[in-house]
Formats: sequence, C-alpha cells, structure tokens
Amino acid sequence: MILDLFAGPGGWSHSLSVLGARDIGLEWDEWACKTRAAAGQLTIRTDVARYPTWPWVGKTQGLIASPPCQAWSMAGKRLGLVDQPLVHQAVADLAAGRDTRAKLLAACRDERSLLAAEPMRYLHALNTVGEPEWIAMEEVPDVLPLWRQYAAVLRAWGFSVWCGILNAADYGVPQMRRRAILLASRVRTAQPPAPTHTQVAEPESLFGPGRARWVSMAQALGWGATDRPVPTVCAGGGPGGGPEPFPSGSRKTLSDARDRGTWTPRPDRLALRPRSEGPGQTAGHSTPQNRGASRAASACTGDAHRWAWSLRSNNQANATVRRADEPAGTLFFGHRANECTWVAEPVTAEPQGASSSVVPDPIRITAREAGILQSFPPDYPWAGNKGQQFSQIGNAVPPLLAARLLAPHLQVPLNPDDFTLAA
Repeated sequence: MILDLFAGPGGWSHSLSVLGARDIGLEWDEWACKTRAAAGQLTIRTDVARYPTWPWVGKTQGLIASPPCQAWSMAGKRLGLVDQPLVHQAVADLAAGRDTRAKLLAACRDERSLLAAEPMRYLHALNTVGEPEWIAMEEVPDVLPLWRQYAAVLRAWGFSVWCGILNAADYGVPQMRRRAILLASRVRTAQPPAPTHTQVAEPESLFGPGRARWVSMAQALGWGATDRPVPTVCAGGGPGGGPEPFPSGSRKTLSDARDRGTWTPRPDRLALRPRSEGPGQTAGHSTPQNRGASRAASACTGDAHRWAWSLRSNNQANATVRRADEPAGTLFFGHRANECTWVAEPVTAEPQGASSSVVPDPIRITAREAGILQSFPPDYPWAGNKGQQFSQIGNAVPPLLAARLLAPHLQVPLNPDDFTLAA
C-alpha cells in the first residue's frame, strides 16, 4: 500500500491515479473527505495523531505526508516557529520509540504545530520491518529545518535522502509556490526531479533538452494561445463595445463571462474608453439604471487607458499581484482577507485631457479557476460551500508537482499531457 497522511482533497492521490497507482488517505476534514470520495479515492476519516500504526506494518510500500501548514504559513500567526523546539523534540523522541507528545502538546502555542512530528511516529513503526521503500513529504518553506532532522534519522536507518525547497512553477504548475520537500528511498538515490520550466524559455542544446517558459495563468485557464496571452476587457465588455458582461457589483466571474460569449480575452490588449454619456444620461449624472447603458455605448479606442487582468492574492496593501501572462502567486485561503480577485491594471497612461476611465470592477476568482491554478483538472469534484472549497484548494499539493516527485519512486514515465489544465 501507499499510505497518505493528511491526505487533504487529493493532490497526491490524483497524481498517483494518473501514474497508475492508488493510495489510502488518512484525513479528518469532512469536506476534504467528501471531495476525495467524489473523486473515487480511498479514504479513512480519522485524526492522524490518534490513528494506530500497527495496521500498516508489513504492508506499506510508500509513505506520503503533507502535515497541515496553518501553524507555519505566512498567511497565519506562524506560532509553529515559536513551537519549533518542541516539534524537534517530539521528532527525536518518536524516532527513539518514546511517545512524549501529550507533554509537548500541552506546551505548544498552536496545537497544530506538533502534527509535523506525526510522520515520524508512523516511520518508526514501519522501520521495524524495513518499510517503507520510499517517502515523500511536503510543507511550507519554514519547515525545512525539521525535514533536515528527519533526513538525519532516515539516513541512520539506511535511506538515501534529499530535502530542499522546490518551486511548483519550475515543474509546469501555473503558480509560484515554494515548498519544502523531503524525498527518501531505500532502493535508489533520492534526488529532486529536473525542472521542466523556467522564467525564460531555454532552447535545446548539446547539453540536453531545453526548458519551457513558466505556464501562465492565461495559458492554464485557456484565455489565449499566443506567447504572452494577456486577457483584457473594454468598456462595452467585448470587442467593439457590446453588452457589458456583468453589471457593476456583480459576483459573476471572468469564466462565466467567457463561457457566455460576452467577454473575449484578447492578446492585443483592447483599449478601455473613458466614461461617456449614454441614452438617458446627462453630463455629471450617473444612476444604476443608465450606468450600464453608458458603458455599453463606450467604444474601444487607442486614445484611452488599456487594461490587462492581474490576480491579487488578498485584500492587504502588500498583496501579491501577478499579471495573467505570469504564473499566479502562492494561493492561500481560509480568511476573508485572503480572497483572490481579478483586477484590471492600466497598460498605458491616460492621454492628456482625457476624462476618468471606466475601471473594470474586481472579480472574485472561482474555485474552478483556483483549482486549475493548482494543476487540478477543471472538473475536479470540490465538495462543500465556497469557503470550504477554497480552504481545500489552498492547502492542497499541486498534483503536477506531486507527480514529478512520485514518478521516479513508482518507476513509471510521466506524460505532462495527462495534466491538461484548461477545459
């Protein structure tokens, strides 16, 4: 068996299914378990910290672990860093067969911190029979010192181990997501997979194949087929100023508009005309009834602002903003302030004497879009309400990155076409 601790909504599991394998996931979150069930993944709903290790002894080929990152993440209070000495102590004790978790947990500032030590409890039990054959673990970058402690223990047990920081964008994921990775094996040299993508495309040479350019959000979402597809919108909502794709304040999304045919991504960056008077509107007066008509009457010309869509990671002043022709910033959710929105950014300055332009309203990212930017299939069956879905997506391992890590252990080739993103 392949045992998947803290299995979440199935990032590792989906990658295994593409590679022709299956895991058994341990997961406590109700909605993540429902997502896994809808995706056809084997799951035991349980608390990893309370589940016994004996059922897996003598039966486990590989162990996967992605402990919850909330205690360590930049998006939270990061009390895991305060608790780090206690977590290191727990790992050392569990590696020696001593279970001091109850005492150490009582001293932790965040009870989730100690979950990062749980994989060692399973590994110690499995090591008594020479298992598992291989290990893959993932966490936020601040957990790397803990992975190095794991690595020292595993080497003493006869494993080849590599640990370090990898960026998901370097492996074809349309997202700049840096993660601390640990890979270990009893039967082969543990090493990270060779990057397949880079910021600037590299041609093939005598020294080997080149690397493709990072996958952009626009490319992943199917917003264009040019080298630098930059989705844009004009005042009327489409080329030439047709009906507005969604009224001001609407909760519709870019995908909704595109699917309805009322919004068209254009690589040539359509211009957005300044607000003009429309039927039933006099200068200086704007009402909800005539505002839409005014926008619809606006024509796209080269004499005004030009706008390109970007993704803003949260509502804070220092939020990460990435253009649609770039990979997304790290996606994280779980709090209203962390909502991701599409925002329009000016491409050119407003000409002298022009009136204020009609700036497209920010548009919330959908769960489908967020899942694609994590390299999940467009039709992945996310369960729960919007908040529950976003929480699962933000905590998940990108399946394409997971597949890159697991393929050498399974000794199977990886076909990137199996991870087609846009529908």
